[in-house]
Amino acid sequence: MIDIAAGRLSAATLARNFSDAHPPLTAPQSVVEADRCHHCYDAPCIEACPTGIDIPGFIGRIATGDLGGAAEAILDQNILGGACARVCPTDILCEGVCVRVKQGERAVSIGALQRTAVDWQMAQGQPYRRAPARGTRIAVVGAGPAGLACAHRLSLRGHDVDLYDARPKPGGLNEYGIAAYKVPDDFAQNEVAFVLEIGGITWYGDRVLGQNLSLETLRETYDAVFLGIGQSGVRALGLAGEDADGVFDAVDFIETLRQSPPAAVPIGARVVVIGGGNTAIDAAVQARRLGADDVTLVYRRGPENMNATPEEQEWALQNLVTIRHWATPAAIETEAGHVTGVRFARGAPDETGKPVYDRGELTIPADMVLKAVGQLYEDPIDGTLALSGGRILVDARGETSLPGVFAGGDCTAGEDLTVAAVRDGRDAAEAIDTMLTERGR
Repeated sequence: MIDIAAGRLSAATLARNFSDAHPPLTAPQSVVEADRCHHCYDAPCIEACPTGIDIPGFIGRIATGDLGGAAEAILDQNILGGACARVCPTDILCEGVCVRVKQGERAVSIGALQRTAVDWQMAQGQPYRRAPARGTRIAVVGAGPAGLACAHRLSLRGHDVDLYDARPKPGGLNEYGIAAYKVPDDFAQNEVAFVLEIGGITWYGDRVLGQNLSLETLRETYDAVFLGIGQSGVRALGLAGEDADGVFDAVDFIETLRQSPPAAVPIGARVVVIGGGNTAIDAAVQARRLGADDVTLVYRRGPENMNATPEEQEWALQNLVTIRHWATPAAIETEAGHVTGVRFARGAPDETGKPVYDRGELTIPADMVLKAVGQLYEDPIDGTLALSGGRILVDARGETSLPGVFAGGDCTAGEDLTVAAVRDGRDAAEAIDTMLTERGR
C-alpha cells in the first residue's frame, strides 16, 4: 500500500520538531563554559579550524563579558561565523582536538560559545565599515558561503561587488541544503542581510552561469570574477526503478522542506535513505520528524567509513532512525510505477578491508526512497576552465586556468565543509585585492 502524505503530525508537534535542535547557551552558561578553556599557548583548536579563528582569544573575551570583542575575533576570520557555529562538525574539528578531551573530559563547547558571540553581534548590526570606494567592480557568481565571504571581504577592501546566484534567494547551502532544525527562524536570510549590511554589494537572483550569465561577458565587464557555484549535480544509483514515483534525491527533499511549511511536505510512512553522509542523516532525521513511522538509513560500509560524523550518526539514532551497514542497493522494487521497497546485497569487509557483497540479500519495504549518494560538479561552461578530479582547478591563490577568474568552495577540490568554503572565499578576495592593488587599481 502506497502511503505518502503531508500533515502526518499536528501543527504544534511539527513546530516543536523543527524548532532549534540545539538552543543557545544562556549568558551565565556561556561564562561558565568559557571558564573551562585552558587558553592553551599552542592551541590545537586554532589549527583545526579551517578559517584559523583565535578560539582561546574569543573564549577569553566571553569569560570577561566582552561579547563585541569575541565576535570581532571570530568575524575577522569568518564572516559567516553564525552559520558555522550551528553546522560545523566541531566534534571532528576544533572540539575534537580540545585538550580537555585528551584529559578524558568533555570538550569545551566551542561551537555554542561562538554562537553566543556572533548572535550578539548580529543583533547589534554589521560591525565593519568599507574602505573608500576604489572604482573597481568584481563579479561574484554564487551566493553561498564562499561567495558571501568573498563579496564581504572585497567590499571591506573598497571594491564594488555584483553578487549573482542561480536561485531566487541568496544563501546557497545554508538556505537550501541544511536541515531546518539546524538553522530555524529564517536564520540563513538574517545572516545574509547581516553580511550585505556592509554595503557595496548588489544582489541579482535567477542568474544562471552558462545560460543567462556569460563568463566571457563577465570577464570583459569586471575587473575580476569569483566563482562559488557549488555542486549542482547528484549522483545516480544506476538501478532500474530509480525514476519510479516515490524515489527522490535527498537534496531535493531537504530543499523542499527548507522552502515550505513542514505541514505541506509529503512524507512516506516507510522511508529508506541510501547514503552515509550528513545529507543522508539530515534527510533521515527530518523524515522522522515529519511523521514517518519507520526510517531506515542504509550504508554500503561500516560506521567508521561514513562521511557523517559520529555525532551526526548518534543524532540519527536518538531520533529513532535505524542504521543498517554493509548493504549496497541492488534493485529498486516497484509496483504500478511506484516504489515498494529496496533490495540490497549484504556484505562484509575482506581481509584487506575491501567490501565484498556475498552474504545474501535484504529487502526493506518502502513507499519513499531518498537517495543521498553524493553530489558532483556539473560544468556549466563546457570546459572553459581546467578541471581536476571533476572540479574546477585552482592554484594556491584560488585562481583558475583563466587569468582574473578565481573560484572556491565545493566547486573546487576541498573539504566539502561550509567553513572551508568561507575560507576559500575570504582568501580569494584577498588574492583579488592584491592583484588589483599591484595593477594600481
